[in-house]
Amino acid sequence: MPTDDEMEYEYWLAGIQGVSSKKKYLLRERMKTGRAVYYIEETQLARLEFLSEKERQVLKAAAKQTIGNACLEAAKKGIRFIPWFSGDYPQRLLELADFPYAIYAKGKLPDLVSRKAAIVGSRRCTPYGEKYAVEFGKVLAEYGIEIISGLARGVDGMGQRGALMGGGKTFAVLGSGPDVCYPREHIGLYMDILEQGGGILSEYPPGTPPLSWHFPARNRIISGLSDVVLVMEAGEKSGSLITVDMALEQGRDIYALPGPVNSSLSRGCNYLIQQGAGLLTSPEMLLKEWGIGAFDVSERKGKNKKVLETTEKLVYSCLGLYPKNIEQIAEETKLSPRELVGLLVSLELQGYAREITKNNYVAAET
Repeated sequence: MPTDDEMEYEYWLAGIQGVSSKKKYLLRERMKTGRAVYYIEETQLARLEFLSEKERQVLKAAAKQTIGNACLEAAKKGIRFIPWFSGDYPQRLLELADFPYAIYAKGKLPDLVSRKAAIVGSRRCTPYGEKYAVEFGKVLAEYGIEIISGLARGVDGMGQRGALMGGGKTFAVLGSGPDVCYPREHIGLYMDILEQGGGILSEYPPGTPPLSWHFPARNRIISGLSDVVLVMEAGEKSGSLITVDMALEQGRDIYALPGPVNSSLSRGCNYLIQQGAGLLTSPEMLLKEWGIGAFDVSERKGKNKKVLETTEKLVYSCLGLYPKNIEQIAEETKLSPRELVGLLVSLELQGYAREITKNNYVAAET
């Protein structure tokens, strides 16, 4: 490995905008070190046939920058710089045709042994997608499967929150620098991922803002790190389908959660199943398919459950995957709102119901 001083040149090369990762790789392979690239002569640069004239101009401009202590400063902030030639670089990513030149990471990296599943889907997920993203993340994590996702609103964040609830590790791949939490409201999730032994990864240097064109590119890293990609909810033109395309090119298995035929956010998943994707019915069935944790699913779900009272059964029978408010439930059950509040609290405590927003309830897994 390069010395600390030499690593500053490697950090400089990795951070150059306007030259692709593949071109940087070819450049370093030809010149052997980042320092040699920095001090390259104009005549040498002109002979590098794989570079365009625009890329040569970008490199000339970058070589005018002063090499400081950016790599050292990042390390002081807990950010690791991991170029492709480092022994710590995730080996799965080297299999990609356009692998990231370097990874910037906070926390840990995915380990070399555990099975890994990407959980992806719509940012505008319904309670149905949210419910199953959490459930799959939680149960898979309980069995040691690491969850990879993008920290985005909706399915991504809920799948990663589920993994933490299951006591497992999850890794977020960002479309910004590793020190830039996006969306900002997920800062709690961001910190919890680190505290529970997971990691925050990016191919963009610290301080890089979340630019729109970064997100499609980061999807290849999500699928590249994973054994399988689980699509929990996706519309016809969902960004999740970009991840699926990349995953198929990488030889990864795809599974999709079937959804209501009248839901626009399930059309992408239903289409994937039609095209041959694996059908997600429960995390237990997926574990069984993988040969992990052989157990009786019905016994696991029903264990230690209290028998519901008659009125509780009446209320529970009204609940489903889409939220209903207390007024709707009162109309269907003919019970008073005051009586319903107590019954719904009881159902929540027993794990049969869940309040997703104030006074709006859905059925929970039993």
